[in-house]
Amino acid sequence: MMIKPTNITTHELIGLQVRVASSTNKNQEGLEGTVVDETRNTFTVETGKGEKTLVKEQCIFEFLVDFRWVQVDGKLLVARPEDRIKKKQQKW
Repeated sequence: MMIKPTNITTHELIGLQVRVASSTNKNQEGLEGTVVDETRNTFTVETGKGEKTLVKEQCIFEFLVDFRWVQVDGKLLVARPEDRIKKKQQKW
């Protein structure tokens, strides 16, 4: 199945462009790069200034899918990647 804005929460996110729309850590807002790793609670993002670790639960992310930015609350992504991909699609 192809990744689309409507099914992004059930897809592999490594390799996607991401930016932080908002965060409880104001220093992370606007951070942009490529997702290079994912754990249950975090994303590792490669930016122009090195790798940054972002806590999923603290951020609202925007992923570049089909040439447009799709906003996703990080709380919907908290799960091990292999478990999140198997879940039924969540409403968001």
